Amino acid sequence: MAQSLQAQSPADDFDAAPTRLFSLDALRGFDMFWIMGAEEIFHTMKTATQGQSGFWNALSLQFTHPDWNGFHAYDLIFPLFLFMAGVSTPFSVGRELEKGKSRGQLLLRVIKRGLILVLLGLVVNNGLEIRHIADIRFASVLGRIGIAYMFANIIYLYAKEWGLFVWFWVLLIGYYLLLKFTSAPGFHPGDLTPEGNFASYVDRTILPGHLYVPFPDGRPNMHDPEGLFSTIPAISTGLLGILTGLVLKNKNIAPMAKIMRMVIVGVVFLILAQIWNLDFPINKNLWSSSFVLNVGGISLLLMALFYYIIDVLGYKKWAFFFKVIGMNSILIYMSGHFIKWSYTNNGFFKWLGQLAGEPYGAVLMAITFVLVKWVFLYYLYQKKTFLKV
Repeated sequence: MAQSLQAQSPADDFDAAPTRLFSLDALRGFDMFWIMGAEEIFHTMKTATQGQSGFWNALSLQFTHPDWNGFHAYDLIFPLFLFMAGVSTPFSVGRELEKGKSRGQLLLRVIKRGLILVLLGLVVNNGLEIRHIADIRFASVLGRIGIAYMFANIIYLYAKEWGLFVWFWVLLIGYYLLLKFTSAPGFHPGDLTPEGNFASYVDRTILPGHLYVPFPDGRPNMHDPEGLFSTIPAISTGLLGILTGLVLKNKNIAPMAKIMRMVIVGVVFLILAQIWNLDFPINKNLWSSSFVLNVGGISLLLMALFYYIIDVLGYKKWAFFFKVIGMNSILIYMSGHFIKWSYTNNGFFKWLGQLAGEPYGAVLMAITFVLVKWVFLYYLYQKKTFLKV
């Protein structure tokens, strides 16, 4: 019965590959760790110190999203997950190609996975209930991952390796030019405000239901950070992951050479991102081209670090904590909408928070909140039960 849960998900389908990268599972778990409750530890520490500690204030700020332009560490979680979905592609879809499966067969599988993620995103946003279409939010994190993953994999199936580079830059530059020389009606070309940018205008025009961010005057549907139009550059994030996966899979490249490639490209991307930021600001809400390079550079550096420590040097034990999370990433992301984790945490550990007292009782409860989730995931790991799509 447990085995019936073992379908495939784009971020996790690498798990079935004959040659495993422990580092990919661990990095995925490290990524998900921060949104399964770990960020609350920093927020409660800021509260416990009454905002008087510059250190905890700074860390807490990094685990929030900027209102519009700018970059905080919390902005990395979403694109890093999409990047890793791309890294897994050469080991999963590529492996099936090598086994002799046709591109048509794999195309159908890729489209199916993408659409399932879109549907799961609808469930996360709206729950399993009947709503009027005007009350439904169609754009979602899982939906963007599904669509970007799907198109990146379609390009991978039908393009040569050099073609992936071309598509990566065409999408980024094309998106930049579209937003640079267009705008919402009534705004000057190149307007990048929430009301005036072309991407948000397209979403307001074509997306049914409602968008996430209302206008300043209270009217609904100004902008959605997971909107349809800004998914275009997110495809490049997936393609960067695929290109990285091709390097990691290539047996003709020495491990240290792979690491150097990732580090060099990562640093170059970070520099280019800061240059592009002068004209096209780093902006997660718009998934701007400079944002893609910025998070792409950090993703490459993190992948290089995890690959070096875990797969090259062989230090794996420390990363097991993150691997357990990474093996069930979709499940733990969706679980909060079906499991009342705070109830379970209070049931087991409220006494601990009471003993600690205020203000640090809340910090301890934030830590145990993550622990409760991890123990649940560890149980599933031991039973080899993995929710995938």
